[in-house]
Amino acid sequence: MDITVKKNLEEGELAKGLIRIVLDILKPHEPNLPYFAKFLSEVSGVEGVNITLMEIDKETENIKVTMQGNDLDFAEITKAIEHYGGSIHSVDEVVAGQTMVEEVTTPQD
Repeated sequence: MDITVKKNLEEGELAKGLIRIVLDILKPHEPNLPYFAKFLSEVSGVEGVNITLMEIDKETENIKVTMQGNDLDFAEITKAIEHYGGSIHSVDEVVAGQTMVEEVTTPQD
């Protein structure tokens, strides 16, 4: 591994080149999902957003958010989600690099 890359990773910097991220998010009912999707699509580097409602209760919505772009900024995405009172429960998938790599089934699956 290149010494500069290793040093940056040790200092907590994320490598550039995230092209897809899938997040499990808990958010209040407001803003509504169409507005929230449009808001997230305006984050720098984001080319597309897909939101799926997973669960809803009296005060919150649990949603799965898939974001795609050329150089997604995880810190900026996190700030945008928190701007409307959302919180990331988990990062469920991350794709980095220049090519989308699809998951394959192996005999162990």
